[in-house]
Parts: sequence; C-alpha cells; structure tokens
Amino acid sequence: MSKVQESIDVDVPVSTAYNQWTQFEEFPNFMDGVEEITQIDDRHNHWKTKIAGVSREFDTEIVDQVPDDHVAWRTISGDVQQTGMVRFEPIDATHTRVMMEMDFQPGGMAEKAADMMGMLDRQVKGDLKRFKHFIEERGAATGGYRDRL
Repeated sequence: MSKVQESIDVDVPVSTAYNQWTQFEEFPNFMDGVEEITQIDDRHNHWKTKIAGVSREFDTEIVDQVPDDHVAWRTISGDVQQTGMVRFEPIDATHTRVMMEMDFQPGGMAEKAADMMGMLDRQVKGDLKRFKHFIEERGAATGGYRDRL
C-alpha cells in the first residue's frame, strides 16, 4: 500500500467546504480524471475514472462521516483498492484547512511506476487546488449532506 497526504487552506467557512465535499456527483468539476460519480445511496457511490489513458470503474462506501469534521471511505468493488479520509479544520470563521489522506494499492506496472514517480501525490495536490478554486469562486456549496454516517 502507498500513502498520500496533502492539505490546502480554502477561504470559506468549514460548513461550506464540508457541504461541497459531500456533493460527490460534483467531483468531476475539480478532480482530474474523474469522469462521473453516481451516488447510489447515502453511503455508496459508483466511480468512472480515466487517468493516464486507463479507464476504471469502482464502488466506494462511506465508512464514517461527521458534519464539518471528516468523510472517510473505502473501495468495495472494482479494479481500485483504496481507503481515505478528508478532514475539515476551521482556521477561523471564514477559512478552512482541508486535509486529504489516502492509502491505495497500485494495480499494474504503469500504476506502480506512476506511484514511484509521485504522480498520485501531484494529482491529489492538483485536485485540492481545483477544489479551492471551485468553492472560493462559487462562495457557496452546491448542496450539502449533514447526517452523520
């Protein structure tokens, strides 16, 4: 397993950042390589990705979710094996630190080589930068899920 940890500070309140992150079907707007996410129910999502020319489909399960604090997930089917958590830490009333950590198992030679070159680290860092731009430009979340799972 490999591990990625990245963080970014966003200029929105913690509830705005958290609410936007719970809108999984919006991820293609800021996650490079994510083509589509279909939310099946409160805990389950189906992902379609294409990264470096490789298409993958997999399902994830939310294993723990606390409003304005964190969302944790794991894959439950498909070619991708990963677990992860995104945490939301209020810096002050209008700024939030978003921290992402993922553990993943690279699946083939190309993915192992990409992992060794730090490509996933750069991908996650870029996704967080795009999330920052997306939420700061909007100033408000596109929706929100406030239940604890």
